[in-house]
Amino acid sequence: MYLSDLTWLQAKQKLNADTLILIPLGAAAKEHGPHLRLDNDRVLADYLTARVEEQAEVVVVPTLTYHFYPAFTAYPGSTTLRLETARDMVIDVITSLAAFGPRRFYVLNTGVSTVRALEPAAASVASKGILMQFTRIDRAGNDEVQRVQEQEGGTHADEIETSMMLYIASDRVDMSKAARDYHPGKGPLSPEPDTSGVFSATGIYGDATLANLEKGRVVVDATVKDLLRDIATLRDS
Repeated sequence: MYLSDLTWLQAKQKLNADTLILIPLGAAAKEHGPHLRLDNDRVLADYLTARVEEQAEVVVVPTLTYHFYPAFTAYPGSTTLRLETARDMVIDVITSLAAFGPRRFYVLNTGVSTVRALEPAAASVASKGILMQFTRIDRAGNDEVQRVQEQEGGTHADEIETSMMLYIASDRVDMSKAARDYHPGKGPLSPEPDTSGVFSATGIYGDATLANLEKGRVVVDATVKDLLRDIATLRDS
C-alpha cells in the first residue's frame, strides 16, 4: 500500500514493528541524453515500485526525487543535493517513520552516485537499531544485462537504460535522437570537450542506438526479481 493514500489514523494501524517501508529514490531533474527525459529515474523508480508493491507486503512512501547526482550538473536542468544533504534527508525520513514502529527500510534506488550518500545513512540509522538496505541498480539484473548487452561499454542513458525505458514508457523515448557517445574515462560528464571529466556532447555514456523493447523487458523482469529477493532477505533479517 501507499502511505500517501492513508489518513493518519489508518497509518497508525499500519505502521508497526512488522512493517517494511519501501522508499523509492529516482531523480526527476537529471539529464539523460537527447532521447530520454529529465525525470527518467523517477519514472523508473515509480514503475519498479509498482511491480514490487504488487508482489510484496510493503508500505510505500512518496518518491524522493532529489538526491546526490554530481556527475551531471554541467547539463541544463540537472540538479544535485550536497552529499551531506542527501544523506541527512534519507536519515530524517527513516527516523521520522521509525518513531511509529517500523525497523526495516528498503530504498529502491535507481541511481549510482546516490550510494555514496546511502551508505552513511544506513550506518547512521543502524546505530538506532534500524535496518536500512538499498538497491545497487548497476548490479540489479546483471546476469541478464550481460546476456543481452551489445555495446562496448556504458552506464548512462545507454543501451540498457534506454531499453528499460522503451519497455516501461516507450512514449517517453525518442529513438530518432538516440546516439552512440562513449568516451571511456572517469569523472563527471561534460558537454564541453575542453573541461575536466568525461566528454559527452549528448549526455549519453554508451550506445543508445542498440536499445530495443525486448532487451528492456528481459532486464526489467530480472531487476524486479532481484528487488523482491532483496526485500525478502531484509524482512528475514
